[in-house]
Amino acid sequence: MLGNYTSATEFFLLGFPGTKKLRHILLGTFLLLYSVTILGNMLIIILVHADRHLQSPMYFFLGHLSVLEILITSVAVPYMLQGLPAQMQIISLSACCVQRYLYLSLGSSELILIGVMGVDHYVAVCNPLRYSVIMNSHSCTWMVTVSWVFGLLFQIWPVYATFQLTFCKSNLLDHFYCDRGQLFKLSCENTLFTEFILFLMAVFIIIGSMILTIISYTYIISTIFKIPSASGQRKAFSPCASHFTYLVIGYGTCLFLYVKPKQTQAAEYNRVASLLVLVVTPFWNPFIFTL
Repeated sequence: MLGNYTSATEFFLLGFPGTKKLRHILLGTFLLLYSVTILGNMLIIILVHADRHLQSPMYFFLGHLSVLEILITSVAVPYMLQGLPAQMQIISLSACCVQRYLYLSLGSSELILIGVMGVDHYVAVCNPLRYSVIMNSHSCTWMVTVSWVFGLLFQIWPVYATFQLTFCKSNLLDHFYCDRGQLFKLSCENTLFTEFILFLMAVFIIIGSMILTIISYTYIISTIFKIPSASGQRKAFSPCASHFTYLVIGYGTCLFLYVKPKQTQAAEYNRVASLLVLVVTPFWNPFIFTL
């Protein structure tokens, strides 16, 4: 425990409560999920680059989505697995800052890319004759680049604002990684204004990407309903089905975790929501987009 006027330079991650046997069960379960996530997404990346039949904008975006999934889950999960057998784990302030930045910036890039994939499906279904002209290699590269750069730049201030706080109440983080809500709990400063600004930024990135996707799918569904045959409707919607399923899971978990005015929720709430974002969603990605 730190003094009242001393800011923490390292944190103790309390991880998961429970007996040693339970933590070993969790270790085996999460290691399996993480391994499948890495192998499944790597398989998608290899197939997209190796198979000439998959050299299309849809699979180009899917390859980048798989890269982001691997990076996002690798930001926190390996460190969590390393500390699971023990009761707690130490992480430095600088490592905590880097972990937060990578997690948030990569997550933001993923949300933008999901919106871009919605636009790609919109052009494919609603404007098929001009698809190859609109979604050419230059425009696809440009959209992916914007997704990556926007995420990396957008999260600089939120991370900077978080780590400008003085963490003097304690250096115990009741989480398995550097969760922002738990960091706010340790600050001896008034964080309400910072929390509110970060809430607005989360709304902007998540809801903004969601609106783009909703508009795209509104036009897609409207176009599909105009197709006279049921088989034609199924054929038109089949490329969108996997993306739509991923949207429900991805946006649902992000809204559950980030779009709330007060970040300092109960530790159990944040732990479960973080597991959904870091472990469950990346695990389902290979199955959703390959089956």
